[in-house]
Amino acid sequence: MRPDEIELAIDWAAAEGWNPGLADAACFGTVDPEGFIIAELDGAPVATVSCVNYDARFAFLGFYIVRPDLRGHGYGLRIWNAAMAHAGARVVGLDGVVAQQDNYRKSGFHYAYANIRYGGTVTTRAVSQAGVVPLTTMPFSAIEASDATVFPAPRSSFLRSWINASGHVCRALMRNGELAGWGVLRPCRRGYKIGPLVADNRAAAEAVLSALLAEIGKVEVFLDVPAINREAVAFAEGLGLAPVFETARMYTGAIRELRTERVFGVTSFELG
Repeated sequence: MRPDEIELAIDWAAAEGWNPGLADAACFGTVDPEGFIIAELDGAPVATVSCVNYDARFAFLGFYIVRPDLRGHGYGLRIWNAAMAHAGARVVGLDGVVAQQDNYRKSGFHYAYANIRYGGTVTTRAVSQAGVVPLTTMPFSAIEASDATVFPAPRSSFLRSWINASGHVCRALMRNGELAGWGVLRPCRRGYKIGPLVADNRAAAEAVLSALLAEIGKVEVFLDVPAINREAVAFAEGLGLAPVFETARMYTGAIRELRTERVFGVTSFELG
């Protein structure tokens, strides 16, 4: 895809109910511009997919969409093969719809865990925001080090773009001179999404979330939570949010050990 065509994939994702963010196209394109692929038939778009290479070992696949009126003609398989070829020998991750798990297994993916999207209007309670500061005041190296505990590969260019994107609200919690939690709130086609939300524990996540929500008031928000993090699930339910749908996080091979107990909100189903 050309950079301007990434917006087409995002429009198609919105039509499928994925509710992308308003600044997603600009941010996503910073990772691997060659990883966004479009299939055309007689000059018209037929299918999209992304497979962004984060480093020499890890890639993430998303935006796998075939135009509804042209499904069942093999276009999806052809663009899928192009995406996997772009990844090369890298381990590839994805967040796929549950109904497609078996098809992904046939392509060499293995189930890791479910991610559950929770949505609704948050029922808030008084939470101390002592120690919460704008994320942009933190040394970027501290953010990178924290992110490295929860994501399989470095993603510095993406993080810089995500943190500084128009409309995004970013907060961090400092405890004893250390970064104990941080999160990003972004406006979406519908409401707001919170992700990533990374914290040492539930109390830290609550402090960061409270500071983020203070910037937007009582509106609809969405939080994507790893189901294996029971504290994160309890956290989302405690906010009064309800499950909207879930995805299957799958990988083609082994990734480095991650501290999923620190993930209270996934960054993006499209890019991980």
